Amino acid sequence: MNDSDDADPLACMDGLTVTGCERCPELVDSRSRIVDGTGPADADLLFVGEAPGATEDERGEPFVGRSGDVLDDALRDVGLNRADIRITNCVRCRPPDNRDPRQGELENCRPYLNAEIQRVDPELLVTLGKVPAEHLLGRDVAVTGEAGEVYDASVGDSVQRVLVSVHPAATLYDPSQKETFAGVIKKAAAYAGDGGQSTLGSFD
Repeated sequence: MNDSDDADPLACMDGLTVTGCERCPELVDSRSRIVDGTGPADADLLFVGEAPGATEDERGEPFVGRSGDVLDDALRDVGLNRADIRITNCVRCRPPDNRDPRQGELENCRPYLNAEIQRVDPELLVTLGKVPAEHLLGRDVAVTGEAGEVYDASVGDSVQRVLVSVHPAATLYDPSQKETFAGVIKKAAAYAGDGGQSTLGSFD
């Protein structure tokens, strides 16, 4: 954390927008902009990725590269589109060379993520990949084996339901993951559409 940080970790957050944050000097040097979450502020589904990549950093939106195309296609297959969901990242600034965010960077950005989750108050969080699953659940996650499982996670003062998913990019490198990813999106859509747990048994 930067010594010049304000005592209030949310001092840089206005509603759902983070402005002027310099808590992670290496990410400040790497980014061209802060990439905030997009989508409805009252969305039933909140998808959480790892961090912006090059395309996201350039355009200022999460999941707009090839992985975003995979996600958009999967949503469309279950009758949803990008406008129906909210999507954000654990870390809002692009790490150098697209490396994984470091633990300190995840911790520095966690107050923003917690605030966004609590303000949106979705029916379900969907973690896209290993980093967000482990960050929100606070434990090691075998993403391939646990994809489609729903767990409770503490987020600030609330408990949220978290659906584990493989990363959309996994389907590009391993075609066997396409069915897994499609099943998770189908489960997410059914869960949100029916307001919760009553639909889960259909997809276990």
